[in-house]
Amino acid sequence: MLHIALHFLIPALLAAAIDRKRWLRTWLILIGTMAVDVDHLLAVPVYDPERCSIGFHPLHTTPAIIAYGVLLIGPWVACRVAWCREQSRGRVVQLVGLGLVVHMVLDGIDCLI
Repeated sequence: MLHIALHFLIPALLAAAIDRKRWLRTWLILIGTMAVDVDHLLAVPVYDPERCSIGFHPLHTTPAIIAYGVLLIGPWVACRVAWCREQSRGRVVQLVGLGLVVHMVLDGIDCLI
Protein backbone atom coordinates (compact mmCIF):
# COMPACT_ATOMS: atom_id res chain seq x y z
CA MET A 1 0.00 0.00 0.00
CA LEU A 2 2.88 2.38 0.77
CA HIS A 3 4.34 1.65 -2.66
CA ILE A 4 1.16 2.79 -4.41
CA ALA A 5 0.88 5.87 -2.19
CA LEU A 6 4.44 6.85 -3.14
CA HIS A 7 3.46 6.73 -6.83
CA PHE A 8 1.07 9.61 -6.07
CA LEU A 9 2.96 11.43 -3.31
CA ILE A 10 6.40 11.72 -4.95
CA PRO A 11 4.95 13.15 -8.20
CA ALA A 12 2.91 15.63 -6.12
CA LEU A 13 6.05 16.81 -4.35
CA LEU A 14 7.94 17.05 -7.65
CA ALA A 15 5.06 18.94 -9.30
CA ALA A 16 5.00 21.47 -6.46
CA ALA A 17 8.77 21.90 -6.69
CA ILE A 18 8.89 22.14 -10.48
CA ASP A 19 5.95 24.41 -11.22
CA ARG A 20 4.01 25.95 -8.34
CA LYS A 21 1.67 27.89 -10.64
CA ARG A 22 0.65 24.85 -12.70
CA TRP A 23 1.32 22.11 -10.15
CA LEU A 24 -1.96 20.29 -10.81
CA ARG A 25 -1.29 20.03 -14.56
CA THR A 26 2.26 18.91 -13.88
CA TRP A 27 1.10 16.37 -11.28
CA LEU A 28 -1.53 14.95 -13.64
CA ILE A 29 1.09 14.45 -16.35
CA LEU A 30 3.43 12.77 -13.87
CA ILE A 31 0.81 10.39 -12.47
CA GLY A 32 -0.47 9.73 -15.98
CA THR A 33 2.75 7.86 -16.56
CA MET A 34 1.49 5.19 -14.19
CA ALA A 35 -0.26 3.84 -17.28
CA VAL A 36 3.09 2.15 -17.92
CA ASP A 37 1.83 -0.51 -15.53
CA VAL A 38 -0.54 -1.75 -18.24
CA ASP A 39 2.18 -4.30 -19.01
CA HIS A 40 1.32 -6.01 -15.73
CA LEU A 41 -1.77 -7.35 -17.48
CA LEU A 42 0.51 -9.61 -19.55
CA ALA A 43 1.77 -11.43 -16.46
CA VAL A 44 0.26 -14.46 -14.79
CA PRO A 45 -0.74 -13.76 -12.11
CA VAL A 46 -1.38 -10.08 -12.88
CA TYR A 47 -0.27 -9.06 -9.38
CA ASP A 48 2.35 -10.87 -7.35
CA PRO A 49 3.64 -8.98 -4.30
CA GLU A 50 6.86 -11.02 -4.35
CA ARG A 51 7.68 -10.27 -8.01
CA CYS A 52 10.06 -7.49 -9.00
CA SER A 53 8.61 -5.48 -11.89
CA ILE A 54 12.01 -4.26 -13.07
CA GLY A 55 13.31 -6.60 -15.75
CA PHE A 56 10.15 -8.73 -15.69
CA HIS A 57 7.46 -6.66 -17.42
CA PRO A 58 8.19 -5.43 -20.98
CA LEU A 59 7.82 -1.72 -20.14
CA HIS A 60 10.04 -2.17 -17.08
CA THR A 61 13.11 -3.51 -18.92
CA THR A 62 16.48 -1.83 -19.41
CA PRO A 63 15.82 -0.71 -23.03
CA ALA A 64 12.51 0.86 -21.98
CA ILE A 65 14.12 2.60 -19.00
CA ILE A 66 16.83 4.00 -21.29
CA ALA A 67 14.09 5.34 -23.59
CA TYR A 68 12.44 7.02 -20.58
CA GLY A 69 15.75 8.69 -19.77
CA VAL A 70 15.95 9.93 -23.38
CA LEU A 71 12.46 11.41 -23.02
CA LEU A 72 13.64 13.19 -19.90
CA ILE A 73 16.87 14.67 -21.27
CA GLY A 74 16.15 14.67 -25.02
CA PRO A 75 14.24 17.97 -25.21
CA TRP A 76 16.86 19.67 -23.04
CA VAL A 77 19.66 18.47 -25.32
CA ALA A 78 17.71 19.35 -28.48
CA CYS A 79 17.14 22.91 -27.25
CA ARG A 80 20.84 23.31 -26.50
CA VAL A 81 22.03 22.24 -29.97
CA ALA A 82 19.24 23.80 -32.06
CA TRP A 83 16.74 26.61 -31.80
CA CYS A 84 13.54 25.39 -30.13
CA ARG A 85 10.27 26.62 -31.57
CA GLU A 86 7.92 24.76 -29.28
CA GLN A 87 9.24 24.58 -25.75
CA SER A 88 5.87 23.62 -24.23
CA ARG A 89 5.83 20.33 -26.17
CA GLY A 90 9.35 19.63 -25.02
CA ARG A 91 8.25 20.40 -21.47
CA VAL A 92 5.47 17.80 -21.63
CA VAL A 93 7.87 15.24 -23.10
CA GLN A 94 10.31 15.94 -20.26
CA LEU A 95 7.55 15.58 -17.66
CA VAL A 96 6.50 12.24 -19.17
CA GLY A 97 10.13 11.12 -19.08
CA LEU A 98 10.47 12.31 -15.49
CA GLY A 99 7.30 10.51 -14.46
CA LEU A 100 8.47 7.27 -16.06
CA VAL A 101 11.96 7.50 -14.55
CA VAL A 102 10.50 8.20 -11.09
CA HIS A 103 8.12 5.29 -11.55
CA MET A 104 11.00 2.95 -12.40
CA VAL A 105 13.05 4.19 -9.44
CA LEU A 106 10.14 3.58 -7.07
CA ASP A 107 9.59 0.12 -8.54
CA GLY A 108 13.31 -0.56 -8.26
CA ILE A 109 13.34 0.45 -4.59
CA ASP A 110 10.38 -1.84 -4.04
CA CYS A 111 12.47 -4.68 -5.50
CA LEU A 112 15.18 -4.11 -2.88
CA ILE A 113 12.82 -4.38 0.07
